[in-house]
Amino acid sequence: MTAPLPDATNRWRCGGCGNLTRFDVTRTRRTTEFWHFDLQGEASVEQTELRAETVESVTCRWCGRDDAIELVDRNSVEA
Repeated sequence: MTAPLPDATNRWRCGGCGNLTRFDVTRTRRTTEFWHFDLQGEASVEQTELRAETVESVTCRWCGRDDAIELVDRNSVEA
């Protein structure tokens, strides 16, 4: 099971090694984009709307565990 995404009140922590700062996150995103082409044919994305996002895995960069990632209160953990 993947850990829920952190928000303004909580953060990820690896229960295995205590890491709070480095995670490898694999996710799939579905977006709608507005592309603008200049007269030379060069494209730039001017607007992106996120339609859906799925986090497939979160792995601790330090110890490599993906089974110990937990969501903790930001104020209860010292960095």
